[in-house]
Amino acid sequence: MKKIMIVLALLASFQVANAQGGPAAAKKAVDAALAASQNAKKATKVATWMKLAESYVEAYNAPSGNVWVGANETELKLAMGNEKPSSVENVTLGGAQYTKQVYENKNLYFNGNGQLEIIEVTKPVVENALDKALEAYTKAAEVDPKGSKAKDITAGIKGIVDKYNTEAYNAYTFGDTGKAESFFAKAFSASTSKLSAAVDTSALYNAGFVTYGAGQFDKAKSYFDKCLEYNYFAKDGEVFAKLADCVSKLDNSDAGKALQKDYLEKGFSKFPQSQSILIGLINYYVTSGEDTEKLFTLIDEAKANEPNNASLYYVEGNIRAQLGQTEEAVKAYEKCVDVDPNYAFGFIGEGIMFYNQAAKIQEEAQNEIDDSKYMALVQKFETSLKGCIEPFEKAYEMTKDESIKASIAEYLKQAFYRFRDEDPKYMAGYEKYSKVLAE
Repeated sequence: MKKIMIVLALLASFQVANAQGGPAAAKKAVDAALAASQNAKKATKVATWMKLAESYVEAYNAPSGNVWVGANETELKLAMGNEKPSSVENVTLGGAQYTKQVYENKNLYFNGNGQLEIIEVTKPVVENALDKALEAYTKAAEVDPKGSKAKDITAGIKGIVDKYNTEAYNAYTFGDTGKAESFFAKAFSASTSKLSAAVDTSALYNAGFVTYGAGQFDKAKSYFDKCLEYNYFAKDGEVFAKLADCVSKLDNSDAGKALQKDYLEKGFSKFPQSQSILIGLINYYVTSGEDTEKLFTLIDEAKANEPNNASLYYVEGNIRAQLGQTEEAVKAYEKCVDVDPNYAFGFIGEGIMFYNQAAKIQEEAQNEIDDSKYMALVQKFETSLKGCIEPFEKAYEMTKDESIKASIAEYLKQAFYRFRDEDPKYMAGYEKYSKVLAE
């Protein structure tokens, strides 16, 4: 009970503070701080500009009042007191369902778990308050040559960067890619200030990501190139893959193809396990007509640098599987376990290759009207499907990851089901993996 009373007391204090302050008070504070900054004598003082910056941040926060992301509706009813929504509706954003509560100066979006996920301010106290706060912090630094407020300015800029990113993610959720790009770009730009704690390269990448998704490849390329300047490559070197794809969309000349190849090969040298880069390389060499053996030269170079990296043989297996070199792919996949006896993905790759081959042959057979050709395809289909069983079973026994084991079991269940009436061992396999998946 004591804890509950403390929480209620805190909520009551929030409500009193909001009643005493709020948007009107925030606007008044901005006006007073702005007037002080326009006074020639006061404009030379760092405190004047710090006050103005903080006032703009308060004005930005004011419409949100006492609400916070992550709160549930019950908590907010207590925190918001007499503030009630004018309407409530169900909306879909980015494929997800939300409950939207409409207020005088904001909209609140609750996710399926009943938690507040987005605060959308519809009536800001001051337009572009974050931009103006950043300008004020910059001015504070200019009149503070000794750096007496450097830590406070750095913290203030960090707060603005975070708020820009939040606005960007919200805009992206609302489907406004232009606004999302703008805020991500602002977050990055603000983070490059000499007083910033760190450059926000993730924001830079995200600006490229949203423009790439919008089909603005020229703009996306400029952001991704900037990522390389900051040695930011994103997960698994995705920047290189995105750059190569942008070039493929923008420039089909020989120079464009050479640049595309350069991005992919540089990316591969740093991230040889990246599936995006790998697929890009395969597509490039297949469509360009260049000698695909170059792919294996790159792989061999990577192996020389990391002779104990079993995943490089897995990558080789994937390439050869894509190129239809089944026997060579099997050799590469099975080499993985020689390099690392605990590496199950080689057998998984081999199993998937045969399973996918069977699926492709099955589709071809379904479209074949000639009986003799159809039967020949069925035989090929069964051979490929049986080919996946042994490597999948080896992988199942090797791996300790339960989610991976479940995925393998699903493949095996389907394969054994096909042959369950052919031999008791196949029925036994079907029953075994059906039981595994049912547990």
